[in-house]
Amino acid sequence: MALSRILGAALVAGVLSWGGTAAAVQPDEVLPNAAMEQRARDLSAGLRCMVCQNQSIDDSDAPLARDLRLLVRERITAGDSDEDVIDYLVSRYGDFVLLRPRLRWDTVLLWGTPVLLLLIGIAMLRRSGRRSAERPTAAGLSAAEEAALARLVGHGARDDEGR
Repeated sequence: MALSRILGAALVAGVLSWGGTAAAVQPDEVLPNAAMEQRARDLSAGLRCMVCQNQSIDDSDAPLARDLRLLVRERITAGDSDEDVIDYLVSRYGDFVLLRPRLRWDTVLLWGTPVLLLLIGIAMLRRSGRRSAERPTAAGLSAAEEAALARLVGHGARDDEGR
């Protein structure tokens, strides 16, 4: 009985959290023109909520995110291009407002670090592979080494038999 209640509660919590991933855009924010609304949604998905920081303004319920969504829609309605809207928001809030920062001289390290780490990892794997290929194998022993190995193995076998 208790297990069924726990499972039921987990199911309800899962459904509620899944439903919470929908966009936070309120009905009163939606533009009447479907094409303009789609542009606003596309732009909002790439803009960071300054309160939540790792969530787009399209997904955030924060009041500042609502203000930014309305600002995006105002600019689109005023006839601004997508680039004009983004430039306007960057001029007011800085590059941090962009979820995907632009590639510029001051963001090269940000964009280049994953590539650099990947190249370092590949180099380490290749080096490790070369080292394991250089290790001697039983087939690569000289006659003297094989004789020494046979003596050691022979002594170990006799020691075990004598006990």
